[in-house]
Amino acid sequence: MVFRICLPLNLVSIRGISRPHVQGYLLLCLQFRIRSFGLWPACRGFACDRIFSSTMTKQFDAIVIGAGIIGTSIAFSLSKQGWQVLVVDPLAGAGQGATSSSVAMVRTQYSTMEGSALAWEGFHCWQDWAGFLELDSDEPIAPFHPAGVLTFKTANNGFLERQLEFSRQLGIPFESWSGSELQSLFPNWDLASFGPPVTSDDPEFGSRSEATLESVFFPKGGYCPDPQLAAHNLQRAAQQHGAHFRFGEAVTDIDVTENHVSAVTLSGGERIDCRIAVNAAGPHGRAINTLVEPARRHRIQTRVVRHEVAHIRCADAATSDQSLIMLYDTDIGGYIRADTGDNVLAGSLGARGEVEMGADPDNFDRNLSPQSVEAVYRLAQRIPSLGIPNTLSGVADLWDVSDDWIPIYDCTDVSGFYVAIGTSGNQFKTAPAVGEMMVALINACEQGADHDQNPIRFQLARTGHEINLGFFSRNREPNPASSLSVLG
Repeated sequence: MVFRICLPLNLVSIRGISRPHVQGYLLLCLQFRIRSFGLWPACRGFACDRIFSSTMTKQFDAIVIGAGIIGTSIAFSLSKQGWQVLVVDPLAGAGQGATSSSVAMVRTQYSTMEGSALAWEGFHCWQDWAGFLELDSDEPIAPFHPAGVLTFKTANNGFLERQLEFSRQLGIPFESWSGSELQSLFPNWDLASFGPPVTSDDPEFGSRSEATLESVFFPKGGYCPDPQLAAHNLQRAAQQHGAHFRFGEAVTDIDVTENHVSAVTLSGGERIDCRIAVNAAGPHGRAINTLVEPARRHRIQTRVVRHEVAHIRCADAATSDQSLIMLYDTDIGGYIRADTGDNVLAGSLGARGEVEMGADPDNFDRNLSPQSVEAVYRLAQRIPSLGIPNTLSGVADLWDVSDDWIPIYDCTDVSGFYVAIGTSGNQFKTAPAVGEMMVALINACEQGADHDQNPIRFQLARTGHEINLGFFSRNREPNPASSLSVLG
C-alpha cells in the first residue's frame, strides 16, 4: 500500500536547497510503503496518473507534447538533467496512442549510417531496460525478448551492401547463411525468389525464380511485447526525477513572444508558462506544428499514414530449434515477429499496387481493411503451410511519417520550439537514445549554439559512436539513400 503526501514548499524558506531550473516551488513527495500488506500496484490508469502527477505550478522549464514512447523518453532525459518538465497528452495515460499498437521490433539494419548507429545504441538500452530506467520501485517492467533478425539480399534493398558496410563500421555482428543452413532451420519454407513484391491481383503475383535467395542474420535484436508498459515505465522514471504529467487534455495553442516560446494553452483553457516546448505528438505532430507559424514552412513535412498488422497462426514461422527470429523479407514485402503460442504478427514492407492510406488522427477506422490480407498472401509464398483465415484479426493504427521516412529531430525557426516527429513505424527501437539525443540538442541550442549553421554532434553513450544531428534536420533535402518505407 502506498501513501504519498505532496507539499508545495516555498524555496525561500528552505536553507541549503538548490536545484537547477526550479521556478518558485518544490514538490516534496514523501512516500511511505507498507509492504506487509503486499500491495504495491503498478498504477497505469488515468486516476493513479493524476494522483502521482498533480501539477503544483503553472510554470515549467519544458513542456513535452505527447506521452508516447518518444515523448516519455525525452521527458525522462530532461528531468534527469534537472529540467522542470510537464508532459501533456489528450489520452488517459502514457503510450495509449500509436505506441500501444507498435510491433516494437528492435533491429539495427537501416538504409543510413545514422539510422543504424541510433538503432544500435537503442538496442543496448532495451537489452538492459531495468538498468536504463533505474526505477527505485518494484513495479512491473516491460519485457524485452531477444530475437535475431533474418533478412534476404534482394535488388530492392541493394543486396544489403550498404547495411552490411554500416554494420562493419559500427561493430554490429551479422552472419551470412547459406541456403542449406536456412533450409535446415526452416524446412517448410520455400526459399525461391518471388520478388519484386506485388499485390495478389497483379499478373506476376506468385511468379518465382528457382535461384535461392542469399540471407543475412543479425543476432542482436528483439522485441517488446508490451510497448504501452514501456512508455509507462519511462513516465514513472521521469516522475522519479520530478517530471509531471497531465493526461486528458490537449495543447490547443502555443504562445510565442519575440520569436521565443513562452507558454502553451490546454484544451481546458489553462495557460502554462514555459521556456521551451517539444513537439513529440506522433500522428498529431503536424497539427501541433501548425500552432507555430514558421514550423509550417519546414522543407521536410510529415503526414499521417494508416497501417495494419495481422495476427495469425503460423507454426512454421518458428525455427527447427525453436529459437526466436524476426523476419524482414523484402523479397515478398513483409515482416513477421513471434507473438503468443504459434501466432505471429505480420505486416507489409510495401508492394507494387499497394495503396498508402492517409487518415485523420482524430477520426479513423480501426477495423482491418481488405488490403490487410495482402501481407498474409505474400507471406504464404514463403511459408506455404500458412492458412489464410476467413476472418482476419489484427490491429489498425497510425504512423507519423516524414517525406523520406527519416525522423525530424531538430530545433525550429522559433527559439525554444523543438520537434521530434516523423517517428512512427521505425523509431520505437531508438526511443531511449532519442531522449538523450534530443536533450543534448536542446541544451546546446538553449546555450546559444546555432544548430542550423553548425550542426551539433552527439556521442552515443553506450556504443561510443558519434552522429551529426544535422542528418535529422527539418530543412534537409529528402535523403536519396532512404528506403522510403517503414524500414527507414
